[in-house]
Amino acid sequence: MQNGPINLYRAEQVRELERLAISIQGISSFELMNRAGLAVFTCMNYQWPEMQSVVIFCGAGNNAGDGYIVARHALLAGLKVVVYSLVDPESLNGDALLAYRQYQEVHGEIILFQPEQIISGDVLVDALFGIGLSRSITGLYAQAIRLINATALKVIAIDIPSGIHADTGCVLGCAVKAHCTVSFVALKQGLLTGQAVDYCGDIIYESLAVPDDAFLEIKPATVRVTKALMPPRDRYSHKGRYGHVLIIGGDRGYTGAARLAGDAALRIGAGLVSIATRAEHAAIMNISRPELMCHGVESSEQLKMLLDKASVVVIGPGLGQSDWAKMMFNKTLISGKSMIIDADGLNLLAKIPTAKSDWILTPHPGEAARLLNCTAAEIEQDRFASVAAIQAQYDGIALLKGAGTLIASADDCVISTTGNPGMATGGMGDVLAGVIAGLVAQGLSLKQATQQGAYHHGLAADAAVRKKGERGLLASDLLPYLRVWSL
Repeated sequence: MQNGPINLYRAEQVRELERLAISIQGISSFELMNRAGLAVFTCMNYQWPEMQSVVIFCGAGNNAGDGYIVARHALLAGLKVVVYSLVDPESLNGDALLAYRQYQEVHGEIILFQPEQIISGDVLVDALFGIGLSRSITGLYAQAIRLINATALKVIAIDIPSGIHADTGCVLGCAVKAHCTVSFVALKQGLLTGQAVDYCGDIIYESLAVPDDAFLEIKPATVRVTKALMPPRDRYSHKGRYGHVLIIGGDRGYTGAARLAGDAALRIGAGLVSIATRAEHAAIMNISRPELMCHGVESSEQLKMLLDKASVVVIGPGLGQSDWAKMMFNKTLISGKSMIIDADGLNLLAKIPTAKSDWILTPHPGEAARLLNCTAAEIEQDRFASVAAIQAQYDGIALLKGAGTLIASADDCVISTTGNPGMATGGMGDVLAGVIAGLVAQGLSLKQATQQGAYHHGLAADAAVRKKGERGLLASDLLPYLRVWSL
């Protein structure tokens, strides 16, 4: 999601924003519910203007009230409407009960849900659970969600797909897979990372006319990274002004990783790029990229000479975990250089946990699990907490890869939402490490370089798939699009 609000909030904060809106505007909570229902119905008409029949699944809370308001609008518009309720609607409370009563007044059809029912229609509205859900879904609700996901209907979720945790983005047992989600009042941080990105579909933001004053009272939980352009270069420029990146890696059988990182650092605008690799690789690594300075390194003394010249170091791409790799890693660790640690560099770090303020760690969930001595599944249960824990333990900047990449510093945690599934292929992380290093070399802070590196890495991937699609995307396909931004 590249458009829409930059600020993201937790569920508790959204509820407070709703309370403030009601207080500031002097409106009722039912009026806010009516705005939400109308917003969903308007979105349905825009997305699927040919729809003639609507099916709505309602649960037991205020999300159900939104659903009944949608049902009433659809019925009054002349559409065929059926509401499947998972509870006796007479047991609803407050605004949800009032919304149900109004739907009754226009003779709306309500059927108590049974798992064996056959569902037919054009559009299905998910009004089972809202943003307050925190428990795993079981029983009749789980059966309803499985039925919804098995239909061929277009599915629109009210505020959040039922079963998605609003704060973490994880699936609570099972979840509705929506084609479109209409998010109210403020965007929830969990919608944009982890498992949630496979369930939300297109996210449509509707403020419900919540006044700006309400947002002044609540600090966002996180923000989306946005594009920051590099300043133009002076005409009186030379390579020495744009930093010297040293890539350390490329053990036997893994030369490609170090080469990709080096290429990316060059394409993003680093003045000089050197690679420290196995002696037998140095002569061939730059055959098709003569701009790379490739050095065979077999001793700590040889590495020290290269470290002394570098302004920033990337260690890990294709490094391995051999004695040679450990020697290279240990020497780099005491060099005093700013560094990006990736791949096997992270695996080596996990064995000797150390904290430094002048490095950037870029794990995928598996590497993150090793850093925190847990499982990848535990990492993905709460990606925000996981990246914060890595940063707290290891200091510096922590970047947790995946859909909705998270970047944590000592001050904040932000999310980068560029990129696509085509990036699930070897070498993408090596390119990212090179991009970040190239930005550090050019003078960006570690925090700025990590945020902008993640953003433009994903942006390059999005540009690379525009004409030919996501499947078959190679890490090297991103390189020309990195150059466009750095000009």
